[in-house]
Parts: sequence; C-alpha cells; structure tokens
Amino acid sequence: MKTQVGIVGGGPSGLLLAHLLHLKGIDSVVLEARSEEYVIDRVRAGVLEQGTIDLLAAIGLDERVRREGLVHHGINISFGGVLHRIDMHELTGGRAITVYGQNELQKDLNLARRKTGRPVLHEVEGLTVRDFDSPAPRIRFRHEGIARELECDFIAGCDGFHGVTRPSIPASSIRAFERVYPFGWLGILAEAAPASEELVYTWTERGFSLFSMRSPAITRLYLQCAPDEDISQWSDDRIWNELNTRLTTRDGWKPNRGPVLQKGVTGMRSFVAEPMQYGRLFLAGDAAHIVPPTGAKGLNLAAADVYVLSQAVAHFYKSGSRTLLDQYSETCLRRVWRAQRFSWWMTSMLHVFGFGEDTAFDRRRQLAELDYLTSSRAAMTSLAENYVGFPII
Repeated sequence: MKTQVGIVGGGPSGLLLAHLLHLKGIDSVVLEARSEEYVIDRVRAGVLEQGTIDLLAAIGLDERVRREGLVHHGINISFGGVLHRIDMHELTGGRAITVYGQNELQKDLNLARRKTGRPVLHEVEGLTVRDFDSPAPRIRFRHEGIARELECDFIAGCDGFHGVTRPSIPASSIRAFERVYPFGWLGILAEAAPASEELVYTWTERGFSLFSMRSPAITRLYLQCAPDEDISQWSDDRIWNELNTRLTTRDGWKPNRGPVLQKGVTGMRSFVAEPMQYGRLFLAGDAAHIVPPTGAKGLNLAAADVYVLSQAVAHFYKSGSRTLLDQYSETCLRRVWRAQRFSWWMTSMLHVFGFGEDTAFDRRRQLAELDYLTSSRAAMTSLAENYVGFPII
C-alpha cells in the first residue's frame, strides 16, 4: 500500500486531518486500532471553541453542529451558594462556545471520510511505525488477519496519549513535561433536561463540581473525587445527593434529576511532549499533549494541531519547501502552553487540593480569587478570551 500521509488514529484529530488533506488534493490512509462503533461511543469532550466552529465552517462540515449544537454566550461561576454569570459574548466582541459532543463530531467526520472514498481501516493490530527518520516512512500492521505495510511520505501520530507513535520516537530526542493532579472527576450522563442554559462551575469546601449538558434532553455532570475512586461505591442516589449538596444555590437552583445513563472516573493530568515532531513523524492532539478538562481545551487543541499540519504538508507538496513542516512543533506548542496555563489556572482556582488546617490558607486565597474574578471586568475578559479560544484560521 502507498499513500502520501499515513494517519495513525481514527478519532476526531485523525479524521479531521484526513479531510483537510483531501481538500488540498493530498491522499491519506487512516489506521485505527478500535472499531468504528467504539470510537463513536467514547464519551469525551463536548465544548467547541469559536475557532473550531469557524474551521468546520470553512471546510463545509458545520451543517449539523450549527443545527444541533448548543451555542453558549456565557458561563457561570458559583461559590458561596451564589451564581455569577460571565458574559463571554459581550467581553470578546461576539465570540461564543458551542456544546456538541465529540461523538457527534466523530459521526460527521466519519461521513465526510466515506464520501471521499478513501480508506479508514479499523481494528488494525500490531501497528508499528518505521523509518520515519528517512525519506520513506513505513507503517506495518495486521488487518483482517493479513500482514500489511503502508509506504508514505509522512506519518501523523493522532493515536492518543496511549498510542504507539510517541513512544516510537527515540527517548533522547523527546522530552515530557507532566503534572498529575491529586484528584479526578466522577462524571455522569443523565437523562434529564438541563436546568441551566449555560455551564456552571462550582467551588465548595467539599470539592469542585460542574454542571454541563450534551443536548436539550441530556445533562452531563461532574464531581471532584479521588483519582482512584471506586465507582462501584457510588450508587446513583449517592451521586445525586452529592451533586445537589455541591451545586444547589441559595436561591434554590439545582440540576434536574433523571436516570443515570453512564458513569465513570477520570484522572487529571497536564502533559506536553516536546518537540511534537521527529523526522517525518508528526504528533497531534492527545498523542502530544493532555490538558485537564476544566478549561475545555483538549479537542480544540487537536483541531488546531491538524490544521497547522495540513497547511505545512500542503505547502511542502506545492513548493518543495520544508519550512512550515520544520516550524510545526514550535507553532503548535505556543498555543498548547497557553492552553496549559489557562487549564492549570482554572483547575487550581476551582478544586480543593486537601482538607484540614494545612489548606485553610489556600481556601481563603481561592475565595479571594473567585471574588476578584467575578467583580473585575478585566479578570472576566481574560477568562472569556481564553475560554472561547483564539482563532485557528
């Protein structure tokens, strides 16, 4: 098999890259270890920045997200039992976020790929990347029991944090920056109409909580918990009781209750691999960086990565110049580290890092920061600019 770009990973970043390349007349083959159904059913990010929406519009993939996505002009910060709304739309000159589940975007990208007639090979096994420090990279794998080799000009590692592409780079040529947080999120999907039209981020002495949604009929909620929390110890009643304790405000607002459709615990970390390229292997999305979900940056960073990569590859085929390819990592990392800073700040401000007198100072400091944030236009503008994101194209 031969192609111009071999894409490892058939999630949103891999398929978005494939479509961007297709629009430039560049051929690609997408290889995915999981089934198509598994990739769609994974519950992941649900907030798209303005820049991501603009990118989808520019490439003609925004029809369903415009029709079904939930546009939010603000978010709410809650502490002391009081909601404080931050009007991001007004503070950023008309920008907004759109709530649209990653699984829905995945469906859109799957359909777009099928329309091109180019392949996505699911359930590949034993995948290895080779010779990416030469002009002729190769990807070896098994598909439907047959050993195959894909020859390509470039390899895009879009295979996530636990994928094979990043570990294939010599350890002496890549550096990892990481921070593991001492808590996780217990998240649920509930069959309940959202009780608020916008997200609610809540600080309490019992820990952080987040009210979100996926559709007009589905609510998404999170509780700060231990990173190794045993989900079997959390009955639906216990989850709802804790959510109500943390989220209910003085004026009586609280989330609507409904059947729990899905629940799980996710640990939280910040991670960046530098550089995001080696030879003709380029890392994108979670393969290169992880952000805590507090700032809603993960999927949006992946979209920015693959846009930059698609432009660089197209420039190479058009001009023969590697200039943009050589600048890929530097270009992406500037946005990545800004997102890491913002996500760390949101996480540090809203989560309880410990209990007892040794953390009493930090709690008072957090409350002072929340008070400043919700009373200062300058502080609210800074949050709004970062939350709605910066332009991609």
